[in-house]
Amino acid sequence: MSNFRNQLIGIFIISILFLQSSCQKASPAKSVSETINGVTVKIDYHAPSVKGRDIWGSLVPYNEVWRTGANEATTFEIDQPVLVNGENLPAGKYALFTIPGESKWEVIFNKNWDQWGNNDYDKAEDQLRITVVPKSENGLTEQMGFEMAKDGTVSFKWEAISWDFEVKAAN
Repeated sequence: MSNFRNQLIGIFIISILFLQSSCQKASPAKSVSETINGVTVKIDYHAPSVKGRDIWGSLVPYNEVWRTGANEATTFEIDQPVLVNGENLPAGKYALFTIPGESKWEVIFNKNWDQWGNNDYDKAEDQLRITVVPKSENGLTEQMGFEMAKDGTVSFKWEAISWDFEVKAAN
């Protein structure tokens, strides 16, 4: 009887592990935040993976507005006004879109943050646009991600590229 019970427990544990792995989203929700010179900065996004696909110029077309992630629009939220690469950005919550290019990207802070992907993107709602230069990375970053450093550097990495911009308190 004890052997049968142990087998049932084993089957139960394997079933739970299988259900957990099959229920994980392909592009899980992620969040990064940092306090930079007294300003709280938060980015919420869904992180797609490469999965052997051609990303730049294919899955993510060049010269078109991209939601900079998967699912809902990526959001960028600040509790005080900041300078982003020296440009003013008022306190608030924004959709963070990008226009990828081969030699430069545009990073867009759009006032309509509550939207699915970029379906409702309207250029008239842009609060700020900055230009960043992508860098080739050694090795593959399988899952897209953002990082923030206390010095105000916000970094994006996915596949074999990265780019960053600088956030500073406006005062």
